[in-house]
Amino acid sequence: MSSSTLSTLSAESPQALDSWQNVKRRLRVELGEDVFTSWFSRLELNTLSGDSAHLTVPTRFLKSWIEAHYADRVLALFREEIKDVAHITLSVRSPSRSRREFTPPSPGAETTLGTEKREALPTIPDSPLSSSSPQQAKAASSQWDSDSLSTIGCSLDTRLMFNTFVTGRSNALAHAAAHKIIHTTSGPSPYNPLYIHAGVGLGKTHLLQAMAHSMQARANRRIVYLTADRFMYGFVAALKAQNAFAFKENLRSIDLFIIDDVQFLQGKTIQMEFGHIINGLLDANRQIVVAADRHPQDLDTLDERVRSRLAGGLVVEIEPPDEELRAHIFEARVAAAQKKYPHFDVSKEVVSYIAHSITTNGRDLEGAVNRLLAHMSLTGVPITLDVAEVAIRDLVRSRGARRIKIEDIQKLVATHYNVSRGDILSERRTAAIVKPRQVAMYLSKVLTLRSLPEIGRRFGGRDHTTVLHAVRKIEKALQENQPLNEEISLLRHMLQE
Repeated sequence: MSSSTLSTLSAESPQALDSWQNVKRRLRVELGEDVFTSWFSRLELNTLSGDSAHLTVPTRFLKSWIEAHYADRVLALFREEIKDVAHITLSVRSPSRSRREFTPPSPGAETTLGTEKREALPTIPDSPLSSSSPQQAKAASSQWDSDSLSTIGCSLDTRLMFNTFVTGRSNALAHAAAHKIIHTTSGPSPYNPLYIHAGVGLGKTHLLQAMAHSMQARANRRIVYLTADRFMYGFVAALKAQNAFAFKENLRSIDLFIIDDVQFLQGKTIQMEFGHIINGLLDANRQIVVAADRHPQDLDTLDERVRSRLAGGLVVEIEPPDEELRAHIFEARVAAAQKKYPHFDVSKEVVSYIAHSITTNGRDLEGAVNRLLAHMSLTGVPITLDVAEVAIRDLVRSRGARRIKIEDIQKLVATHYNVSRGDILSERRTAAIVKPRQVAMYLSKVLTLRSLPEIGRRFGGRDHTTVLHAVRKIEKALQENQPLNEEISLLRHMLQE
């Protein structure tokens, strides 16, 4: 495509849209489904002007993260599609402004990607550290003084309360520990830190926000509820404001520190400072509650000292709900919907069918309620068993296959070859360790959606080329080695059953 063509090409044109879709498709393949969904699914092409492509994202956090970690790769892929593109600019789009109304940001706000010059990371929107300059950030961060600090960080969802949390055998221990912390009148509870881990949609965030709501209602109790990305962004904002010391000191002055999705905590400096804050709070007898999607010892990308500290308290897993609990959760969601839609009626037979068919998590059960409600509202047909089968068939079909985790692969392969998982993650290169490591890397590539760089990080911080070498070596050996073929088939069967 010539530069003259580019200068007049609309972002809405078929050529531009095809090129942009190719860029996103290649990002999805290279980085894996999880990384792509987290960082690139809401990245949009707005205009092509001169030798620049203008992209937008909905939040400042996405803008800064893509600039810091993926700018060069996005530019390189774009240039392979449209050679005349020499620069990419990224800005935060206004919710009320359509793509056709986009205009490039002013020089002071715009950051050009793919060059050595980088704008300082912006600060947290909607937080005490929000600002557009270091001076404003420093002034705003003074709000974090110990006298005024209450519940800060992420906003709380008013629906996520203790009285809306449905308990059963799979989550009773986590619920009891959370209640114990809330009703401890002075100092921390016996469970400090409390570490809750579970898969997606099993109630971690619900419990954490319920605790924040309960503590917020008490006078003179200072609380911070943050997600890992908001903590990272707050720390970057404090660095920009040259006020990192006050940021850390004020966090250490709180009574209850709650942090969600700690598996996303990245960067050596940020992890080190997080560890210092955890140590300071524990030494000061302040309560800490942490949630993640796996056991602390399985957070391979997290600093070992932080993992050790988190594992030193009470570690509780919320397991997938059994059928009885799923029925109670579904009934609770239906009852909540009936407050707004009194004619929404679901029989016991349908409740039993839903609870038996959807075996994953509470979010899918809530999705089933929404589908049934939509069917009733749009068609006027009562919710029968036949209607329910049609309404939720996508949930049943799409959630049927078991999601395999890299940690599960590593544990199974280690057991099969009579080595430890630590051996597989170590730097040891004896034949007895190299083969299981390569087998585990191969299975991670073919059985998960993780990218090669992500798999490398999960295997002790190895480079993606190491993973690629292992995958190719096992693929070649499978063509020549029948016993290895049988071993791999057995391991795949065990992981998928």
